[in-house]
Amino acid sequence: MKKKPVRLALLALPLAAVLVVGSVLHGWYGAGPLAGDRAFVVPDGASLPMVATKLQKSGAIYSARAFRFHARLLSSGAAVKAGEFLLPKGASERQIVAILSGNEAIRRFVTIPEGLPSIMVRERLVAQPFLTGQAEAPTEGSILPDTYDIKAGESRAAVLARMQAAMTRTLADLWAKRGPDTVAKTPEEALVLASIVEKETGKPSERAMVAGLYSNRLREHIMLQADPTIIYPITKGKPLGRRIRQSEIQAKNDYNTYSMTGLPKGPITNPGRDSIEAVLHPAKTKALYMVADGTGGHAFADTLAEHNRNVEHWFAIRRARGEI
Repeated sequence: MKKKPVRLALLALPLAAVLVVGSVLHGWYGAGPLAGDRAFVVPDGASLPMVATKLQKSGAIYSARAFRFHARLLSSGAAVKAGEFLLPKGASERQIVAILSGNEAIRRFVTIPEGLPSIMVRERLVAQPFLTGQAEAPTEGSILPDTYDIKAGESRAAVLARMQAAMTRTLADLWAKRGPDTVAKTPEEALVLASIVEKETGKPSERAMVAGLYSNRLREHIMLQADPTIIYPITKGKPLGRRIRQSEIQAKNDYNTYSMTGLPKGPITNPGRDSIEAVLHPAKTKALYMVADGTGGHAFADTLAEHNRNVEHWFAIRRARGEI
């Protein structure tokens, strides 16, 4: 008689396993909560967790967590694709994954992030399998960073032309609304300076301040000394992947602002709208110097003495991190 609980427990194990498997299969193959057909957009570069969260918020699935688990366990591993897709009423999780990883997009997108150099814009377009034809790297600074619709069969050259037309329109619109404090004498100069601002700070709140600092240096005929202008002739805007060498700091060319006063001969990347606006409406500041502050931003200084203190503080942070 004492063995009955053990036997019952052993009998319950297969039943529990069946229930778990049944629950998983029902979650994967069973009808979902969509009450009607709905368009669903997958942004360019979106991961499965991001898509799962968006699906749950849109009411297409019951649980993002369960969806991720089921997809990893039961799908073939196909990656979701950027684009706009039509999800049918009551679509199961299996159907949704098949649709989002298939070739039935209503619309497709390609995103050009702020500060992506033209050589990498070309690489991004070449990687789009639904586009046709060849594409040369566009002129640096001629592309407006944004998310663009692309159509299956559209030529890469046509997509580049639309991106360039968007920059031409945006630059003209912003230039017409420029403030009185901008140091740029032409839209082209604004674009060059904006490209440096774009590469110098990843903090949106700093753009106007960085633009104000560089504007001050240009007015006083002080070298800009912007590190990204050293790197551009070496990599055409791609990451250097190492520290800058002393010989590269001293190199004389049309871009290196450590060996010349004024602006480089052209942009060093494709700046976004916000960086262009920062150059055309710079912060009112006396700052002439800046150095990293350890938080992803910069410490600004009006005088060299103040700047040297900021530099020493930055070195102390790096020593504490074991970087030097």
